[in-house]
Amino acid sequence: MKQENSRYRWFVVVVFFFFMLLHQTDKLMIGSLQVQISTDLGLDIIQWGWINSGALLVATVLYPIWGYLYDRYSRTKLLSLASLIWGSTTWLNALVKTFGGFLVTRASTGIDDSSYPGLYTLIADYFGPNLRGKVYGILQLAQPLGYLVGMILALIVAPMIGGWRSIFYITGSLGLVIAILIYFGVKEMPRGQAEPEFENMAEMQTFKFSWVEAREIFKKKTMWFVFLQGFAGVFPWNVITFFFFGYLETERGYDANSILFTMAPVILILAAGYFLGGALGDFAFKRTNKGRIIVSSVGVLLGALFMYLALTTPIEAKNQFFIFMCLTAVFMPLSSANVIATVYDVTVPEVRSTAQAMEYFIENGGAVSAPLLTAYIARAFDLQTAILIICTVAWGLCFFFYLGAIYTIDKDSHDLRDQMAERAKAM
Repeated sequence: MKQENSRYRWFVVVVFFFFMLLHQTDKLMIGSLQVQISTDLGLDIIQWGWINSGALLVATVLYPIWGYLYDRYSRTKLLSLASLIWGSTTWLNALVKTFGGFLVTRASTGIDDSSYPGLYTLIADYFGPNLRGKVYGILQLAQPLGYLVGMILALIVAPMIGGWRSIFYITGSLGLVIAILIYFGVKEMPRGQAEPEFENMAEMQTFKFSWVEAREIFKKKTMWFVFLQGFAGVFPWNVITFFFFGYLETERGYDANSILFTMAPVILILAAGYFLGGALGDFAFKRTNKGRIIVSSVGVLLGALFMYLALTTPIEAKNQFFIFMCLTAVFMPLSSANVIATVYDVTVPEVRSTAQAMEYFIENGGAVSAPLLTAYIARAFDLQTAILIICTVAWGLCFFFYLGAIYTIDKDSHDLRDQMAERAKAM
């Protein structure tokens, strides 16, 4: 039975991987479609910034709501609902033909973008603390791979099958298929089951959402540093997602084939960086509670350095630019899986979705303004200057926030383990 359960939990990982892969494809390919959509709808760069900020704003507002619902009700059913919403709103986005219509329907796609806390907390109840970094790293491979698939769909497939609207119909339909698969194929797990203190227990106590425990989230100093780095850390990701392809095309003179052959290897390296970060974080965490934070701080520092070197490379030095972008891609994602695992290293199981949702809420508070801020800086100067300023400043701030977390993580982590031990004794 134990071996069967072990196999099943990896089946769940596979299902969630494809959910994230296809959802990220649907979400991120809009960056590759910037020129096509802008030309079709007659958009300028400021309107493009508003379109991307709209979806981020909706996701931001809904994070606390999704987090609360995940801690109160079945996460599997809510994830199935999120996938259904993804498919439906993407179809609506493909139908409209005006800036106003596209703005509203694109904003509606942000409803399901805030659905990930339930997925991560459910995985935390399948896998213990020493494995979570690797598993989250595997799942987060889906983000850059989705970016790559979206790029291929946008640059190669879309022109062959009638344009960007046809691609939206395809990815929207896949969302409906995944909704059915999650609803019937993924089982809910008792919250906290994978915590080491409950490993040999025949029956698990049901931990229910508690406002008292939810308030405790904000009393943990590590969470404040996680919140601060999250606010700053999403600026570069959103700038790169929504503007980097336009930068390559308009300011570096790359055509569609050049973009694909330059960025595809970079994105594959980025994907490997997610798993590498999670694996390194687990390895370091087994030796010290500070391990995940140390890996994260190194990642943002070196990511900022190599991004600066890439963007300041002369346009004609394409090989040098490619090498620096590859090095950037190695270090950019090192912190991602470790931040999620760190949240669960210091919070109790029944409020983890809420804790993760609040972290994403604060993250998106910064992300909402990122596209517009980039657009205004680009209009005043150029896209290279906008990307350079935002990436280097934001990652520099993240590095200092991680230094703060290094001094608080030991106490908060020990407090959680003591609390779990007390609960285990009481059962």
